Parts: sequence; C-alpha cells; structure tokens
Amino acid sequence: MRSVTYSMSVSLDGYIVGPDGGFDWSEPDDDVFRFWIDEIRGVGVHLMGRRLYETMLYWETADQDPSLDDAMLEWTALWKPLPKVVFSTTLSEVRGNARLASGGLVEEIERLRAEPGDGDIAIGGATLAAEAAASGLIDEYRAMVHPVLVGGGIPFFPRHERRVDLELVETRTFSSRVVYLRHRVAR
Repeated sequence: MRSVTYSMSVSLDGYIVGPDGGFDWSEPDDDVFRFWIDEIRGVGVHLMGRRLYETMLYWETADQDPSLDDAMLEWTALWKPLPKVVFSTTLSEVRGNARLASGGLVEEIERLRAEPGDGDIAIGGATLAAEAAASGLIDEYRAMVHPVLVGGGIPFFPRHERRVDLELVETRTFSSRVVYLRHRVAR
C-alpha cells in the first residue's frame, strides 16, 4: 500500500507560514534544494490545496526561464509531469498535470491507495494535512525545520484532540542549520 506523507518547511516554533503570510525564511539553499529534488523522486502523486497549487504554478513554466540553474531545471523536469490533485472550492480549472479533486480528501486517498502505482501520496499544505491526520491517514511526517521563530501563522502540525505516537526514522542537518526530521506514525 502506498504511504501518505506530509512534507513541508517549518519554523522552529512550528509554522509553515508566518503571521504576515510570508515564508521567505524557508527559501532553500543549494543543499536543501537538492534534498527536495531527491525527495520528489519518491512521490507518485501530490495532493494540495488551492494556495499551494497557486504558489507552485510557477514551476509549470519555469523551464522557459533562461536564468534557471541546473538544479532548478531538474526540479522542473520532475515536477511538471508529476500527477497533482488540487482541492479547491473556488477554482474551476487547473493547469499542467493537475486535476481538481472530484470528492473529499479521505475518498481520494482511499482511491489512490487502491490503485496500482509507484511512489508516495504526498500531501502539501496544513489544511489538507490536518484533515488527513484527523482521519488517521498520514503515515509519515517530514519536517524541514528552519532556525527561525516567526511568532505565529499557519501551524505545521494540525491542532486536534488526538494523540499520535511517532517513530523517528531519519534526521539530517544541513550546513545552513536546517534540520530534516522524518517520523513514521507508530501503528
């Protein structure tokens, strides 16, 4: 069965976006960006909400930008063909290799898990992750922890009244002082 993973950059105080809506503090250096490139290779489908979809739209045409370096071109070559499912009540269409979700998140994940396919089912965005976590559907939490306190905003971890025991699977510290933490849900 395909694993459901939730990966995002997060501030040390637990936010993916600061109180002002900014996330410039999470811009990856070369080593972290290379890590994200390697990580996306293991993804078979990416689930995201409207905000993340709109943020990532840049990568659908980024390969046309002559100023892109080799790593960014490599990311674009991996991102563009990756199947994406967008959950939105306001969008009527999406671009690239994306489709609007036809049902709820739980139904979509159950359908994707039942289909043959390689790679993880990746969730991007705190709102979708909170819904998946509340339904017990996340298998791994992958946090790229940045050495910054932003003081509020959108939290990485969903706020719900359920305890979830985790098992540390992997850690990595980058030269930029960013720390990667990968935890598997203990079942």
